[in-house]
Amino acid sequence: MKYLSNILFSLCFLLTVHGKSIDPSQAKWHKQYEKQKNAPDPAEMLLNTDPEPDLKKGFVDLFNGKDLTGWTPRGGKCKFEVEDGSIVGTCVPGSPSTYLSTNKEYGDFIFTCDMKWLINSNSGIMFRAKSKGENHVFGPQAEMEEENKGRGWSGGIYGQSCGGFWYPMWLKEHKEIRAARKIGEWNRLTIHAKGKVVKTWVNGVPAAHWENDEFLNGFFALQIHSGKQGKVLFDNIRIKELK
Repeated sequence: MKYLSNILFSLCFLLTVHGKSIDPSQAKWHKQYEKQKNAPDPAEMLLNTDPEPDLKKGFVDLFNGKDLTGWTPRGGKCKFEVEDGSIVGTCVPGSPSTYLSTNKEYGDFIFTCDMKWLINSNSGIMFRAKSKGENHVFGPQAEMEEENKGRGWSGGIYGQSCGGFWYPMWLKEHKEIRAARKIGEWNRLTIHAKGKVVKTWVNGVPAAHWENDEFLNGFFALQIHSGKQGKVLFDNIRIKELK
């Protein structure tokens, strides 16, 4: 009995870090990513407890609903087209990940868009992104996972081509956001960036609270991930620049 108690104590110690707890359902993901270059110390992770920003006033459309004016594809050769008033991103097998990028760069903002999966795949929204030439895109990405991933990190912050996850959703405190993504429906992603502070929401549920002073301006990009398949719709892509 004493031996069993010691095992349980050790397990609880491993899953609890300085008051913030790794959810037991996330233990395998924590083990996989804890040594990644940008993986945060759970004890130092900040929590987003703010309500989603008001999305009704002061916004302008980044997509005109008709064509891809103002956007340029970077990276691979996955396809982006306009169909029925939405941007459709389609994976091309063998192609690297592809990023439909805004021609304009942005600093402080509130960004929002809706996404829906027709064929399952990983995706996300790059923001304050950078590029080296036309093919190498890097920087922060608000993660939007494929529907069968099973870990629930949509709304997390991934360092695309620059070190991996900066803000994974592995704490017990992230339980609600891990369940926020809707299968087979439209999902709203909102990003608020002001100075070094970035916060995200998925379908109105608070997600990441990440701070950095490296990526303070750059372009947005809609990601279609490399792989064997994938088809994602993007719509209601809007921004409110902050002063």
